[in-house]
Amino acid sequence: MERLLAREDVAAACRLLAQDDERTLREQVELTEIPAPSFHEGPRGDRVATLLRDAGARQVTKDEVGNVLARMGPDEGAPFIVSAHLDTVFPAGTNVTVSERNGRYVGPGISDDARGLAALLALARALDHETVPLAGPLLLAATVGEEGAGDLRGCRHLFRSNGPGASARGFISLDGAGISRIVSRAIGARRLRAVVRGPGGHSWVDFGMPNPIHALGAAVEAVARIPLPDAPASTATVARWGGGRSINAIPDEAWIELDLRSEGGTVLSDIESRTRESLAAAVRRSNQGARARQGTLSLEVTVVGDRPAGRTLDDSLLVTAALAATRALGREPELVASSTDANVPMSLGIPAVTMGAGGEAGKAHTQQEWYTNTGGSNGIVRALLTILLVVGVGETAPQAPLPSTSE
Repeated sequence: MERLLAREDVAAACRLLAQDDERTLREQVELTEIPAPSFHEGPRGDRVATLLRDAGARQVTKDEVGNVLARMGPDEGAPFIVSAHLDTVFPAGTNVTVSERNGRYVGPGISDDARGLAALLALARALDHETVPLAGPLLLAATVGEEGAGDLRGCRHLFRSNGPGASARGFISLDGAGISRIVSRAIGARRLRAVVRGPGGHSWVDFGMPNPIHALGAAVEAVARIPLPDAPASTATVARWGGGRSINAIPDEAWIELDLRSEGGTVLSDIESRTRESLAAAVRRSNQGARARQGTLSLEVTVVGDRPAGRTLDDSLLVTAALAATRALGREPELVASSTDANVPMSLGIPAVTMGAGGEAGKAHTQQEWYTNTGGSNGIVRALLTILLVVGVGETAPQAPLPSTSE
């Protein structure tokens, strides 16, 4: 790190990021105000592609699913990937206008992840304008489908067997604000939708026939009693439910959606198995108590989201570099777990982390989401230093594969 910071070209790139701070913030606001629900990221992706070209990136393209990709550094060799995601959790029609008062910017998605996208553009400008000689290729990626139902689809496509990520030496996702946290552990998530169907009927005349809501109510109670380990940290949440057509009718269909999470892939599979058995047992009990002539309930369970668990070792080159870069800016780093685009490469054994892109933020995933630019450029400097430590500058690049394990 001392040798890196002593280089004039690196120091100049860091100065440029500070000088570029106001432009980066303007682009962050501009991108926030382009609606980008998951599966509808096209207009925002088009604007990011234009801005990447303006920033000096080359070979700027869109892939089959809508990811925006750009290249910097040499053409030859395994790429190091730096990404931010295009999509937001907010549905079409959401008012995405950004307001500002006393330095606080409020707007849906202003931090998650317009901040990451703006940082990606700022990095491209810094590397191009100051021509820091990267020793290896850099792939910049603005990905689709990171949020919710998107289920990491853009990153999955990036790391498909014949995709540009398949041979990647490492991966950084710039997601949200902050300058201290480093996500090095990927929380796996299995999302299930359980639908129970039955014959339905009149609430008085047909009382006693199997009721899908009654069955799912018992299943919810059973899921809440599933024992969960403290290590690896794990959760099981019934997040949504619904069903029924009228207040005076026994429903013919009801459903619940569940979010199961764990830092351990094997544990996550065990929680899913126990959850499925709890659902099936509740339906069996309901059928056993129903009047035979009234018919029975059926159960259908569908996986609607599957985020793999994984981990990048604390002593891997990538994590070590991120720790050093954080400390170089006078902050004490914190290694944490989360569910981000980095889940995909971690699960494949590719070293990956997620980092905030500076500033401070709060109320993510709400229409009151806010961002303040306190130390904003420092977050992007941290990303730049991490990239340069791993990719290398000039003749200093490490050529061996980066060590990592994933679970």
